[in-house]
Amino acid sequence: MFDNLFGNTTVSKLLLFIARFGEGYPSQIARNFDITVSMVQQQLDRLETGGILVSQLKGKTRMYTMSPRYPFKKELLALLHKGLDSIPKKEIDVYYSKRMRPRRRKKPL
Repeated sequence: MFDNLFGNTTVSKLLLFIARFGEGYPSQIARNFDITVSMVQQQLDRLETGGILVSQLKGKTRMYTMSPRYPFKKELLALLHKGLDSIPKKEIDVYYSKRMRPRRRKKPL
């Protein structure tokens, strides 16, 4: 239903993912939706250039979050959360319930 919310399926998935979890990194998002990392990185870069997202390095991982300076952040998040509420539970379980953070360096297996 909200797969093509912003005229681009990948952008919609990225924004819904970040709205759900607060942050994300390209390989995590790509793995979650089974799309290429390069496509995710390209769209994240576009969203960052547009001022919607900001990125920050955490170790060697570039994490993306909503920009606190984006003038429509509150409205966009409200729309995204409303969209998440209307997605069927089966789809939420598949795409929006996993949460895997980057592995900490030297963490024992």
